[in-house]
Amino acid sequence: MKFFIDTADLAEIADLAATGLVDGVTTNPSLVAKTGRNFLDVVREICAIVPGPVSAEVAALDFPTMLAEGRKLAKIARNVTVKVPLTQDGLKTCRALSGEGTMVNVTLCFSAPQALLAAKAGASFISPFVGRLDDIGAAGMELIREIVAMYGNYPALKTEVLVASVRTPVHVVEAAKLGAHVATLPPAVLRQMFAHPLTDKGLAAFLADWAKTGQSILGDNVSAAKIGAAAE
Repeated sequence: MKFFIDTADLAEIADLAATGLVDGVTTNPSLVAKTGRNFLDVVREICAIVPGPVSAEVAALDFPTMLAEGRKLAKIARNVTVKVPLTQDGLKTCRALSGEGTMVNVTLCFSAPQALLAAKAGASFISPFVGRLDDIGAAGMELIREIVAMYGNYPALKTEVLVASVRTPVHVVEAAKLGAHVATLPPAVLRQMFAHPLTDKGLAAFLADWAKTGQSILGDNVSAAKIGAAAE
């Protein structure tokens, strides 16, 4: 499964990208607005940090304007993925842009029929929002199950299932078990995946026992400053 980071925070993206675990980034107007910066500049800088797909969303609702915006966004960098809403005009835009070789992420998917239409329109990614479905008492993961099964019946479909509105590591694991291709995670959720109390407890015990030996793997004459300099 590929991991995308769902944020427009450049510091967070750079920090998590350094782990080698980040395959792409998704943004939306709300996330970019939080930065208080120019939208195009933010997208350009993210694309320079992460070589994988970077989703940048159009702001228009009508086909001609969406298409013009999508073409402008696609020119920012080769790894831009134009994000369009799952509407009739959004899918017309998806069809046009994908026909021009641009990656397209169709967002705000809440049903299997919508996902089927997006795939037929040539979407590179379909973004079902599992958390928002859970919020209204629906089963978000059941939608992922339906879409993965449906797409699996037609090998010619190249659309990847990008699980969005992820709230917890449990969402990520369940999506992976169902065979979803991508999960886009808020930075906090990805960091939660590193953590477990037994890992912390075990590490503390190992370090305590090691301290009792009085030994240093790097040698007693190696200062912290030298270690830091070597790391740079």
